[in-house]
Amino acid sequence: MSIINVGIVGTGIYIPGKRMTAREIADATNGLWAEEAIIEKLGIIEKPIPNSEDGTQEMAVYAALDCLKNTNVDSKEIDVILCIGEEWKEYPLTTSALYIQCKIGAENAWGIDVQNRCCTTVTAMKMAKDMLIADPEINTIMIVGGYRNGDFVDYSDKNMSMMYNLSAGAGAIILKKNYNRNVLLGSHIIADGTLSRAAGVEIGGTANPITNENYNVAYKSLRLLDPTYMKERLNQVSLPNWYKCIDEAFRKSNIAKSELGYLAILHFKRSQHLAMLKELGLTEDQAIYLEKYGHMGQVDQILSIHLALQLGKIKDGTVVSMIAAGIGYVWAANVIKWGEV
Repeated sequence: MSIINVGIVGTGIYIPGKRMTAREIADATNGLWAEEAIIEKLGIIEKPIPNSEDGTQEMAVYAALDCLKNTNVDSKEIDVILCIGEEWKEYPLTTSALYIQCKIGAENAWGIDVQNRCCTTVTAMKMAKDMLIADPEINTIMIVGGYRNGDFVDYSDKNMSMMYNLSAGAGAIILKKNYNRNVLLGSHIIADGTLSRAAGVEIGGTANPITNENYNVAYKSLRLLDPTYMKERLNQVSLPNWYKCIDEAFRKSNIAKSELGYLAILHFKRSQHLAMLKELGLTEDQAIYLEKYGHMGQVDQILSIHLALQLGKIKDGTVVSMIAAGIGYVWAANVIKWGEV
């Protein structure tokens, strides 16, 4: 039987109840940033942060269960779990996809962890579509993961303002072969490996292990490891690469970019958000600015679609594009035609 389409069945979300406000972020910067600038420039009114029980894997389980409830999919229908959860998790070297598989009763699924930083969801959706097309015995894939990299942010580091928005939460999305609705069309991804070590957690790996001397700063050592090069390079290539991803995703989808009706966009500073909407010919109502959620990494796009469906911003016939960018550096976009085929 030939493959006709791959469609999105639905989404699930988990958001911790604890919040960090713009005032608290400003206080944590020790005077580097004012509360008003946190709100107006960085676009953060508040953001969810984890409670002690909100581990990366555990939050993913909550999101997966929410997704199963929202879609009425039986966990035993799932053939593959692609976990997009971060490497910062309860126990290093454990496989998050398999923990989730156990906890949600997806006994017929195998799973694997994939990582592309904040681009992982869009990347995993392309992988899932390719798998569903290539393998006749795979029919249903869950993409799911948790995120709490904000634990590593040192707010007193002036170079880290681009990551003050890092928050916590989890998201899940189910894709099904020949679902005949909400069809995932083209995707495009661009990478620039010259930025692969421009940012990261400096202390705790094999190159710079945690010691008695550095342990007190190790867990706040997410840093721009080469801030000058990173900023100069991103200024040169970031927006051109992003717009190329969008253009190519629409070209591969055989849909005019002018038909774009909703942009599932990650959280970044307010001016960049507005500029991107303007460049794409969209109104502010055709996206959701996540100023009360911050940046949940690769969960942002799932959250945006989840909220947009609740608010009626995505309806049958809406052309949706999910866009993402991740440290490393990588940019991605896809196109989804919501509603029946």
